[in-house]
Amino acid sequence: MNMAKGDHYEVKDMSLAAQGKNNLELAELNMGALMEVKKRFKKEKPLKGVRIGMALHVTKETGILVRTLLAGGADVYITGCNPLSTQDDVAAALAKEGVKVWGYKGENNEDYYRYIKYVIEAKPHITIDDGCDLVSEIHKNHPQLIKNIICGCEETTTGIIRLQAMAKAKALKYPMIAVNDNKTKHLVDNFYGTGQSSIDGILRATNLLYAGKTFVVCGYGSCGKGLADRARGLGANVVVTEVDNFCALQAHYDGFRVMKLADAVKIGDIFCTVTGNKHVIRVEHMKKMKNGAILSNSGHFDIELELSRLNKVADSKRRVRPFMDEYVLAGKKIFVLGEGRLVNLSAAEGHPSEVMSTSFCGQALACEYGVKNKGKMPVGVVQLPGEIDDTIAGLQLTAMGIKIDEMTAEQKRYMDTWEEGT
Repeated sequence: MNMAKGDHYEVKDMSLAAQGKNNLELAELNMGALMEVKKRFKKEKPLKGVRIGMALHVTKETGILVRTLLAGGADVYITGCNPLSTQDDVAAALAKEGVKVWGYKGENNEDYYRYIKYVIEAKPHITIDDGCDLVSEIHKNHPQLIKNIICGCEETTTGIIRLQAMAKAKALKYPMIAVNDNKTKHLVDNFYGTGQSSIDGILRATNLLYAGKTFVVCGYGSCGKGLADRARGLGANVVVTEVDNFCALQAHYDGFRVMKLADAVKIGDIFCTVTGNKHVIRVEHMKKMKNGAILSNSGHFDIELELSRLNKVADSKRRVRPFMDEYVLAGKKIFVLGEGRLVNLSAAEGHPSEVMSTSFCGQALACEYGVKNKGKMPVGVVQLPGEIDDTIAGLQLTAMGIKIDEMTAEQKRYMDTWEEGT
């Protein structure tokens, strides 16, 4: 592939920059909360002299985060965190602005890790990850850089799972701020964002009618809750599969059918995994599916579907639409969307800008918090103070023109005392 290359970028096609610029403008219009952070950052420069290395989905929304960090005085280096999630027009636009960016949609494994290496070579003081690949590479292959790293920030559930595993094994060597655990992230981004954008990705890939279909959601965390809710809203009959007792109970109380995956595979028309785990839907399940069943994944990595084995045992495989592969298995056709990668980003454009505004406020303010608390944070997975989360929610409400009440002085005193009773 002939890539457009410069001393600070490698992208697919610089002629796409004009469209990317338009998309960045549209994103700004719908990211009012983050624009307020950017305005303050431009004035205060809280990140002056800080090198930030990023492995995030290179989307229009991420582009606005990059601009915010730059406004705060940071030196930013960015690559993708998934081979199919980079928006080539946005990457070109950022490169034209002078941003240090490497990535394209459809990266091979060699380029994916080469670009991560470019970010690492910048010797970042802060890492921003979506899925933990950047952090993993630093720990495995560049441990000499760790002494100069202030902290890292992790965007997604899968990354937090990996970080917690690293911390448990005492392999994690610098503080990682769990931005994903902000209420303004996982209860907004994961629920509203993943729900809508996954539905969008499946629709774009298939043009399928949801109404009357049996839609199987594997995993009922924040992402699964949003996905199940929106599939139901389009008229699908939703089935939830789970391994966690409480999540299964929630799904039942929310009005969904809950059953074992071994039973769900016999009735499902559309499947979507959102677990953060490995080989959730296996070949043994696929063989029991209906002819024409559709499989997708909205977890971070492409291992939730057992595609490595499917590619070996399928009778045939062909691409029938841009993000839709047909497999013939045991005499039946099943369809896999977006190569088993994040269907909302591989086949669509990811979360709406409004959703990512609060998520990326979390990232920007986590970087500021890390700099302010340099050397004071424990090595491990760190939570941001609740007041930062509350500030983000307030910024978003203001951006939407929504006003809320305040407690009276009497109410505040009452909330701070215990003596007054019945």
